[in-house]
Amino acid sequence: MRITPVFRPILTILTLATALLFGSLAFAQKESQTRIVIDGSTTVGPVAKSFADYFMSHNPDANVTVSESGSGNGAKSLINGTCDIATMSRFMKPSEFEGAVQNGIFPVCHVVALDGLAVVVHESNPVSNLTVEQIRNIYLGNIKNWQEVGGPNVPIVVISRDTNSGTYETFEGRVMKGEKMAGGVEYVGSNGAARQRAAGTPAAIAYVGLAFLEGVKPLAVNGILPETQTVLSGRYPIARPLFLFTNGYPEMGTPLYNFVTIHLTEKGQEIIESIEFVPVTNY
Repeated sequence: MRITPVFRPILTILTLATALLFGSLAFAQKESQTRIVIDGSTTVGPVAKSFADYFMSHNPDANVTVSESGSGNGAKSLINGTCDIATMSRFMKPSEFEGAVQNGIFPVCHVVALDGLAVVVHESNPVSNLTVEQIRNIYLGNIKNWQEVGGPNVPIVVISRDTNSGTYETFEGRVMKGEKMAGGVEYVGSNGAARQRAAGTPAAIAYVGLAFLEGVKPLAVNGILPETQTVLSGRYPIARPLFLFTNGYPEMGTPLYNFVTIHLTEKGQEIIESIEFVPVTNY
């Protein structure tokens, strides 16, 4: 078809506009494919950060950001569509699933590692073993002095994670059995803060994930220490899986799929072991 001169400038403008439009869409699509936003658990944070470093080192165009606002906030971020992966140290609650579905989000969980919730004290504390019942009574305020469980004659400084934490909810379910903690319990916002309080306070007791044992003394619980084999076998009484949640199962071959399956590779297992968590694979 012959194009008259008067229409040539219009056609040129339309062609350029179309090219710019599709070029912008292609750029936006590329950006969305290479940018992964992660939010949630401070326990799973070290795994997410290590995976992010590994992933970006092998994918120069990738941009992975990791925030640690707590498991509950990670769930909220996924529900609200503000993150691609919610890291959680507990399973999603039915109310969170309901809110997600109402927002058109369909959460799928990926068990990235296993963890033992270690009950920790200052390295100078001579106590080496407590029962679940003794730990519960310390947090209920029924046991107030270390002398009552074979330690020195000093009041116990009781440290807990904040109530928005998946670590708190695991401890509440496995140890507290739904009973409310005593009024004098001190709440902190992260595993790192709990470890710091226990490491710097001779009379303190706290609970943290296995990746946070440096500088503190883990206690045996019911005579069983929180170690790889005791967690893997289920013998350690305060063990749990750690999760990545995505909106649906990622399309195979996409950057998101490649990220959430790192833990199934030999390198992923190596990373998880280096952080002191327990891998779900065994190469």
